[in-house]
Amino acid sequence: MGKSTDNSTPPTLIFIKLAAMTVIWGATFIVGRVLMQSVAPFTAAFWRYAIATLCLLLLTIKQEGRLPPLRSQQVLPLVILGLSGIFAYNAFFFLGLQTTDASRAALIVTTNPTVIALSAALLLKDKLTPFKLIGIFLALTGAAIAISQGNPLAILAQRIGSGDWFLLGCVITWTIYTLMSKQVMKTLSPFAATTYACLIGTPIFFIPALREGLLQSWQTFSVSVWLGILYLALLGTVAAFCWYYEGVKLIGAAKAAVFINLVPVISVILAALLLNEPLTPTLILGGLCVVLGVSLTNR
Repeated sequence: MGKSTDNSTPPTLIFIKLAAMTVIWGATFIVGRVLMQSVAPFTAAFWRYAIATLCLLLLTIKQEGRLPPLRSQQVLPLVILGLSGIFAYNAFFFLGLQTTDASRAALIVTTNPTVIALSAALLLKDKLTPFKLIGIFLALTGAAIAISQGNPLAILAQRIGSGDWFLLGCVITWTIYTLMSKQVMKTLSPFAATTYACLIGTPIFFIPALREGLLQSWQTFSVSVWLGILYLALLGTVAAFCWYYEGVKLIGAAKAAVFINLVPVISVILAALLLNEPLTPTLILGGLCVVLGVSLTNR
């Protein structure tokens, strides 16, 4: 995790944490979909990140002694991180889940690694291996099948829902966040960089959430709504983030990425079991293509 992570942590425990992370991230689509039936999108995003930011700030101080001071050249990249990965990504995430099934949303969003790999090759001159090229093609094809329900021409004819477009916005904004974070994390730890991004991005939710009735609505939230928000904040944001970076540090990015490949599988299974979302042939085919494509891209 941070600089004081104990490298003697048993490997078995790390794999258990990464497996838990996979289930947690897979379930965020289900929890988000349920929340959107009773909470406005910017209000949900505000509460999620207000809680998560406080926790990350405390964890960063515990791990590193303080939140490191910034140099002037670090400010703009961190602003971009906050705007793209915190504000825009989560706005698109919740807006998309208002109308798009959790299973399809997961398949769209988890094409992130392939779009990041393609963007890094085009913008940063990263090398595209044959495996990565095949993986990118498979993952994007799978997403197209899932979005269009087996008729990719529907995308060209713009016959897909607004929720799907919002979720594609998640992919774009997370790509921007990831590419920029590679630069930022040369001088800041993942904890510090993410905490600063949250401190910048979270307040931006306040104004649109205020227009949704933020100051009044929280008083009427049910226990289940608060549990959903706490799940997304404490588990989906803080715990999973900590475990992922602990895994990257102790077993390497390649092995940790294998677990992320399983997130859409978990989401589709949970959506079928908990939300009664149908497992259609096109969803299964699209899902297989996405999982295989992302796996090849992460090789």
